[in-house]
Amino acid sequence: MATGKQAGYVKNDFRLEQQLMHYDLIDLKLFVAIADAGNVSRGGAACFLAPSSASLRIKRLEQALGAQLFKREARGVSLTRAGQVMLKHCRRCLTDLEQMHADLAPFANGIKAQISLSASSSAIATFVPNDLQPYLRAYPEVRISLEERLSEDTVEAVLSGRADLGIVTGRLEHPDLEFLPYRLNELVVVVPPDDPMARQEAVTFSACLDRPFICMNSDAAIYTYLVNQAAALHRHLDIRIQVSSFAAILSLIRAGAGIGLIPRPVLQTLNCDGVRLVLLDEDWAIRPLTLCRRRDDKHMTPYVKALQECLLSAAHAEWAPEQA
Repeated sequence: MATGKQAGYVKNDFRLEQQLMHYDLIDLKLFVAIADAGNVSRGGAACFLAPSSASLRIKRLEQALGAQLFKREARGVSLTRAGQVMLKHCRRCLTDLEQMHADLAPFANGIKAQISLSASSSAIATFVPNDLQPYLRAYPEVRISLEERLSEDTVEAVLSGRADLGIVTGRLEHPDLEFLPYRLNELVVVVPPDDPMARQEAVTFSACLDRPFICMNSDAAIYTYLVNQAAALHRHLDIRIQVSSFAAILSLIRAGAGIGLIPRPVLQTLNCDGVRLVLLDEDWAIRPLTLCRRRDDKHMTPYVKALQECLLSAAHAEWAPEQA
C-alpha cells in the first residue's frame, strides 16, 4: 500500500502527465495544416476553425509542450527548430493512425483474418499470384498483406511474428524455423538478338561479367544475389542501368543497352519479342524457393494453416527428393 508521501508522488505524476498531454488529435492536425499553409488563418480554415480558435489551440499546444513551435512573421508563420521536430513526429503519428483505420476497416465489413505473407521480388513476380488464387476463392473473408523483402529480412520477419509465413530463396537453416520445398526458379541470360551470346546454347556467369548489365534496383533480392555471385568470383557487375521492374529490363535489353539475368517464370508473363534467351551454365542458376514458418505453430491460426497448405500444394513438380 502506498504511503501518503508515495501517494502524493503518484498524484503529482498524474497531474504532470495530464499537463504534458493536454492536447488532442485536432491540435495535431491543426499544427500540420498551419505548418503546410504557413499561415494560421488558412491552416485553421482547413480544419474548420476560426483564426482566433486556431491561434488559441496552438498557444495551448506550445504551453503543453513547453516549446515555441512557430515564429510569427509579417506574412504568416514559419517553424522553429522545435516545430520542425514536432512536424516530423506529427506526420508519422497521423500516418500511423490512418494506416490503423485502413487495417481495421475490413473487420468492420465482415473480414475475419488478416495474414502477412513475406516473399522475394522474383517469387511475387512469378508463382505467388497464381498460387494464391485457390485460397482467395476459398476464403473471401480473409485479407492478405503481401510484402516484398530480401530473404534474410523475411526470415527475421517470420521469427519476430511480423510475418505469418515467408517465401525465401535458397536452402536456409534456423533452429526456430522450418523451411519447406515450394518452387524452383531458374535464372536465364537475356540478350539482344544480334548479340554474339545469342548464338550460344549456354554461357557461364564469368562470361556474362564481361558485358554491361541491366539490373533491378539494389533493394531487390535478385540484385543482391547476383552481386554476391560476382564477388565469389572476385569480380564486379558492370551495371549500366538499374530499374524497378523486369519488364523495364527487357525493354532496355531489346534496345541494346546490355544483358540481364531474369527468372524464367517471369519471362512467361512478359513480351519476349526482340530478345534471345540463353541458358546460364551454373549450378546456382536453379534457385529453390522455400516456404518459411515457425516451428512452434501453436499461434498459427486455421486461416494461416490453410494458406500454408494451399501454397505447398502448388509445389513445383521439378522438386526432386534429394533437393527437398
